[in-house]
Amino acid sequence: MRSDGKFTGECIAELREEIRAAGGNEVFAQGWIGEKGLVERIKVLARGNEGAVLAIRGRPGGGEDLSGKETCVKETRVNETCDVLIHNHPSGYLVPSDNDLRIAGRAAEEGVGSYIIDNDAEKVYVVAESARRRKPRALKADRICAALEQGGSIAERLPSWEPRASQLDLMRLIIRGFNEDALVAAEAGTGVGKSFAYLLPAVHYALDNDERIVVSTATINLQQQLFDKDIPLVSLSTGRKIKAVLIKGRGNYLCLRRLADAAKEPELNDENNGELQKIADWSLTTKTGGRSDLSFSPAETLWSRVCSEADLCMGMRCPCREKCFVFSLRKEAADARLLVVNHHLLFADLAARREGAGYEGTVVLPPYTRVIIDEAHTIEDAATSFFSKEFSRLGIFRQLGRLYRRRRANQRGLLVRLASMAGRDPARDRLDEAAAAVEKVRDAADSLDEAGLLLCGDEGIFRLTPAKEETVKPFFTLFAVLRKHISALGDLVRNLLEEFDDQDKGLKDGGLESCIWEIKTVLRRLDDVGGICSSFINYREKPDEVMWMEQRRANAGDPWVAYSVTPVDVAPALEEALWKPNKSVICTSATLAVGGGSFDYWAGRSGLRLLKDRRFLSGCFPSPFPYAASVLLAVPEDAPLPEEESYRSFVDRAVPRLIAAAGGSALALFTSYQALKSAYNAALPELRGLGIRCLKQGDDDRSRLLSAFLEDKTSVLFATDSFWQGVDAPGDALRLVILCRLPFRTPNDPVFEARREALEKKGMSAFMELSLPESVMKFKQGFGRLMRRSSDHGVVAVLDGRIIKKRYGEFFIRSLPETKKCFGEFETIVRKAESFLYARLAK
Repeated sequence: MRSDGKFTGECIAELREEIRAAGGNEVFAQGWIGEKGLVERIKVLARGNEGAVLAIRGRPGGGEDLSGKETCVKETRVNETCDVLIHNHPSGYLVPSDNDLRIAGRAAEEGVGSYIIDNDAEKVYVVAESARRRKPRALKADRICAALEQGGSIAERLPSWEPRASQLDLMRLIIRGFNEDALVAAEAGTGVGKSFAYLLPAVHYALDNDERIVVSTATINLQQQLFDKDIPLVSLSTGRKIKAVLIKGRGNYLCLRRLADAAKEPELNDENNGELQKIADWSLTTKTGGRSDLSFSPAETLWSRVCSEADLCMGMRCPCREKCFVFSLRKEAADARLLVVNHHLLFADLAARREGAGYEGTVVLPPYTRVIIDEAHTIEDAATSFFSKEFSRLGIFRQLGRLYRRRRANQRGLLVRLASMAGRDPARDRLDEAAAAVEKVRDAADSLDEAGLLLCGDEGIFRLTPAKEETVKPFFTLFAVLRKHISALGDLVRNLLEEFDDQDKGLKDGGLESCIWEIKTVLRRLDDVGGICSSFINYREKPDEVMWMEQRRANAGDPWVAYSVTPVDVAPALEEALWKPNKSVICTSATLAVGGGSFDYWAGRSGLRLLKDRRFLSGCFPSPFPYAASVLLAVPEDAPLPEEESYRSFVDRAVPRLIAAAGGSALALFTSYQALKSAYNAALPELRGLGIRCLKQGDDDRSRLLSAFLEDKTSVLFATDSFWQGVDAPGDALRLVILCRLPFRTPNDPVFEARREALEKKGMSAFMELSLPESVMKFKQGFGRLMRRSSDHGVVAVLDGRIIKKRYGEFFIRSLPETKKCFGEFETIVRKAESFLYARLAK
């Protein structure tokens, strides 16, 4: 019978490649059958000769020598169970030998099937079918939780272990999620220990049921912590070895083919050529090809020329495939039971599967049906970012530069390489035409950018709506011109490529083919830009998307405009891609619930509320930290409201007073960069005079700013937006957090505005359904920066009077753990804060 009746396409291709790599000799593999009855994963265990191979079965036991005409087998056993045994007959004669039947019979006694395939993996002979997969083994909650109880296997290995009832309760909920094939939302306060609460059940379930589980996080830092520290500890403490693989985005890995191409084409400006040679030397010794393993940080422009990218990958046709770091990682991942990824990578996989790649084979990740999402409060933002499309003048210039660039008499680029390899005069003539076409695209992008900067104005942002159409009508012409010149460039270059065939010079060794592949990828990327231009021109036909533009600037450089197309609602996409296909999805975060423990807002925005027939489990698990004794929540009752003229001057006076009272060790969080700069400039003279170092977001990159802040325990960091979460400054590094304003989204945020309008069209309150709950969740994140260890203490000061003067202010206060409170005049707040901080220090 045809092999596609028993194997997924991915497995067929993998078997074919394994047999080819073994020189056409016999290969023995184990196979695992997926939900659709097809072998979706294989593991090659042995390679033999033309008439013999070592057959290795899937359960522990003894071995036996078996011999015969068709195959000579030494039967051995390993600890991993499988569904089917697979081997090939190089002769193409698929009738089983006596030894094949003997081995298949013994395997069948344990419910394991046996298949024979030809060397092309096109045909399969089913010697014995696999027995129906057994019912999943349920996790035993008491046994697993014991590891984190007094005297438990993990508790004994953690020097700072202390009993946490909320951690055990969380773990029991997660265990139910696995056992009941449920969707789980769990809010776990700071210090609960949610990583161990989900890793312990995940490891046991993956090993007990031979299933792959994906753990997704919002940051690479948390990925590294899970992989380097937490998973090894769980594995050691349980005495059960599990294969885990850390997977980052492809852009984090070196592509050897692109490195070789870059070496052939040095930059016109040689400032990066020294780094290129360092990367080339490193490529000879690195085992992973991961950027994080480099001993230096390469320039972004250089790394983008040599890193792996999905649309630039030549796959089976790549001349460097045998040594490919990404391919090697994918093979490792295919054999792993625990995959640690980030949200962007997870959504890349989910989107591809939803768009037709299917759920049985490997896409970006190997197949899976159970997912754990940590930092799940970021799901909507992560999905919005992934499903959005954008371009900018700088991005266009980068792609054009890959095709053709010139400096004085020197020419570089893929088209120059193509012309030189062709060795034909017509190709060189076309190069001049292409150079002119590239320049036209560049000029069109420049014209669009100049107009975009004017349109963004002082606010730096603009959303395309029918009410503003008269203002932007001339703009549509600029989009059309850019699209036209991109199309003309694409037609010209594609016509040039059609002149090359398989006989051309360099194709056999991959030189010309690699060049053509990259040219086609650049053209596809430019076509995508043309598609975004069409979306802006025809925006009225796309009511489910937001077309908007934003001014951006890199440090002190010239500004440019990014043109974006963003979905108004990502909930339906998440429902189809994440919630429906997977048996269990476990979501955890310190901030998922609002309004006294309700998950309605988060479930609605993430698409979970769209499901009507799935079991949904949820729970809030409070922090074990002593907030009531260690944290003072201070709110000045005489603070003006943000809409009052005196508000900014009040904040500019209040911030340095509070920081001086605390002696530094402060984080001042704002909702706009303009307010941040105003307060920073007002505070700088006074705080410098007190010997307090002032750090400001924008003066350096995030990681260096945080390092400087943590190293100087008397410093203060003025920051906005991204610093409301992800800042971990335990101990005396942070004793005062100032939340200058409740973190409502600014009214001119185009995506937020469109989502607000969509709710209002449905007759819903955009404030209660969107603005308020979103602000409360971010407020909780900001508050959570203070208390990172049980021994921490300090003050959280809120300078926005709405929290006590508006009825909705109660939502913010109720969302916090119980603390000491001081609501009074500002001078009273300063004295109380100082007294609270230094009384604790005196102890």
